[in-house]
Amino acid sequence: MATLKDVERLVAALPETVETTKYGNRTWAVGGKAYAWERPFSKADLRRFGDESPPDGPILAVRVEDLGEKEAVLAARSADGFFTIPHFNGYAAVLLQLDEVPESVLGEALLDGWLVYAPAAVAKAHLGKSKT
Repeated sequence: MATLKDVERLVAALPETVETTKYGNRTWAVGGKAYAWERPFSKADLRRFGDESPPDGPILAVRVEDLGEKEAVLAARSADGFFTIPHFNGYAAVLLQLDEVPESVLGEALLDGWLVYAPAAVAKAHLGKSKT
């Protein structure tokens, strides 16, 4: 299953990605906008889980195109460690429990998140290169 090292390696292959820190967590952005970030649970998040155990291990948030895409991803990938929490209601991003996510699926999710904000010419060049 995937690790933060895998995240680092996969985002390094996405053009114009910049690593920064937001709210004390590593964040990866393109075009000045975050498409993936480490997302540990806050105390409020943990309280919302109540008696249910929250997912453990490193958690990564990844941007998706819109709320419809979010619902589709969650429906298709919940068995692969994708989930959401109330804090993300109405926000176009999903959470990934890295310990449960296959590396190939992580790569797809990061690419999709990157495409949300990547400049069109950069995305087109990257996608054309990756098909060869």
